[in-house]
Amino acid sequence: MHASIKQILHMKHEGGMKRATLALMLAAVAAAAPMQEMMGAAVQGKAAQQTVKGKAQRAVKAMAAPAGGKAISDELIGIFFEDISSSADGGLYAELVQNGSFEYNMTEHDGWGPGTTWHLLRPGHSLGYVEARMDAPLHPNNPTYMRICTERVGRYYDFDGWTGVGLENRGFEGICVKAGERYDFSAFMRNPLATSAEEIATEVRVALVEPQGWGKSPKLLAEATLTVGALMGADGKACWQRYAAALTPSEDCTRATLQVLVLTPGALDIDFVSLMPADTYMGHGLRKDLTQALADLHPQFLRFPGGCIVHGGGDGFWNTYRWKQTIGPREQRRAQKNTWGYHQSMGLGYYEYFQLCEDLQMAPLPILPCGVSCQGAGGGWGMRHQAQDAVEMEEMDEWVQDALDLIEWANGDAATSVWARMRAEAGHPEPFGLKYLGIGNEERISPEFAERFKYMYNKVHQAHPEIIIVGTAGPGSHPGNGDFENGWKLAEELGMPIIDEHYYERHDYFLNSRQYDKYPRNRQTKVYLGEYAAKDKKLIDALAEGLYLLHVERNGDVVCMTSYAPLFARKGATNWNPDLIYFDNERPYLTCSYYVQQLFGQSAGQYYYGDCVRFEGDAEGVVQPVEKSRYGQSVILNTQSRRLFVKLCNAGSEARTAHVDLSRFKGLKKTATKTVLTGEPEAENNYEAQPIAPQRSSVQAQKKFSVELQPYSFVMMEFEL
Repeated sequence: MHASIKQILHMKHEGGMKRATLALMLAAVAAAAPMQEMMGAAVQGKAAQQTVKGKAQRAVKAMAAPAGGKAISDELIGIFFEDISSSADGGLYAELVQNGSFEYNMTEHDGWGPGTTWHLLRPGHSLGYVEARMDAPLHPNNPTYMRICTERVGRYYDFDGWTGVGLENRGFEGICVKAGERYDFSAFMRNPLATSAEEIATEVRVALVEPQGWGKSPKLLAEATLTVGALMGADGKACWQRYAAALTPSEDCTRATLQVLVLTPGALDIDFVSLMPADTYMGHGLRKDLTQALADLHPQFLRFPGGCIVHGGGDGFWNTYRWKQTIGPREQRRAQKNTWGYHQSMGLGYYEYFQLCEDLQMAPLPILPCGVSCQGAGGGWGMRHQAQDAVEMEEMDEWVQDALDLIEWANGDAATSVWARMRAEAGHPEPFGLKYLGIGNEERISPEFAERFKYMYNKVHQAHPEIIIVGTAGPGSHPGNGDFENGWKLAEELGMPIIDEHYYERHDYFLNSRQYDKYPRNRQTKVYLGEYAAKDKKLIDALAEGLYLLHVERNGDVVCMTSYAPLFARKGATNWNPDLIYFDNERPYLTCSYYVQQLFGQSAGQYYYGDCVRFEGDAEGVVQPVEKSRYGQSVILNTQSRRLFVKLCNAGSEARTAHVDLSRFKGLKKTATKTVLTGEPEAENNYEAQPIAPQRSSVQAQKKFSVELQPYSFVMMEFEL
């Protein structure tokens, strides 16, 4: 019977609800109304979904919450993706060729150029050369390509191997392929010297091979031959054409390379070389195992694309992330330097982010820049006032228009909106359903920032009052921090719906602090804890984060969203530690913190009960975790899935006994699921060993029971009602 006020009023208009019934229902949700109204999505809709994440695997009838519960956000656990530590190219984005568009350059990394990650091939007695060119490119946003000039293709009596002139790409420290699986090769090519369509066609051999060492022919895994003709344009010059082939390796290989060999003398232009696994997550171009690891977290939302890359990080406005350059055909997107010191191809762009949100049924939360640079630009973090720049106010309408156009692109009608038509042409005619929009990312809350943020906030809110705008409280979001105080002052002045707080601390902070217990209950602005983590990846760090999240759940009327950061890190290319998921070319490596996040993601609900668990030795009425206590609890009810979750954490060295009373919850099924995460406090999961993993078992469900919490353990019990 519990519903949002909007739903109840809708029922009143539709069905002539009796006045007394209406009054009772409105009273029942009065405490929850601000939170449910702000979250903006009918929880009823979630209950009917049969999702890939398993949020609601069975169709059930929603239940009324027993008395004594506090209405909280059911979107507390989400994920934050930033392309840091090679999380996109060579990571979540499934492309296996590195620098396939030949756009690497020395601005991105000293010494880089168009040929970086490529190698010239001239097997046998073949002669020729390659050169990087920029005249008549495939697209202005992708200006560099390679010309392969083949003088001689042949062999003599002392050689019977491969011939041709071409290029080899080893991907991201080797290309990992599986026997019998299909890999789709494609490239744009043209015969630049052709003067008519009757010109002799060029034969091109494409192969996946396993290197065998210096002086030895590689082992062939798969191959295909393409015939490149001469497509002539109206100007009489040869045009670019896309060519494709399917490659199916004969055996597994973790260090394969891709070879493209021209077998016909002459010249051939080539650009945007690609090798994609046919088997990606839901066919949408993302690496299947890494995306599944995200799905298994049961996240409610995705914040993207950053993070520092949003406002250009240390590089300034020229490197600001602009969403319009990341949509459309991939060969037409504008690649740029990643602020973490490498190239970002934009193969993973806004369309793919929104598609991922749809695939995992997460709410998209895109973050846009607001005309103010990172205060760390040009090494400014060490300066007294930091080196923050701001565009002139006369230029702010450009930044505002980016936000308005994004909303149109995501939510507009393709029949009437130019931007929505672009979305439809990309393959998504229906709106994505954007409801959140972030403006800014932990900028210094200077007078210049405040002026520009207010201008952009007011313009967007006026045009789209239905969009929930998320602001920023700057880095180090603790009381007493100047940016924190100024950020909250700005939020209260504007009536901002949500403010984004960030902090990274040692595990002692998360063990001892209960920051949100002290927050006022009457603020209109809710908290999104958008970036946080203990500064290591041991079990004690994960337990500290879990203990802190128990206190966040207790304050789920104040805090509406959280996301651990960073999310991904590639082996051998890590910019930041710790991270939630490490990976190499073969598999992800899940950290202790990952499993804690997963437990909280699995146990989302709409009501918190603080008085169902009492720890032995505590005074009457104490609700753990309190400050400096290393143990705690939380009981969460999901009225839509009719599931009840009891979470218990002991981050100390002594065992604790918890007495649980679930008498108020009627209709407990006979069996419950118990999940235990425990081990040595200094243990960690890494590339060499993964000693920590949750252990699940079925137990008899009881309304009253006691749990002996072992040192350094986290226990979750799930009940069906």
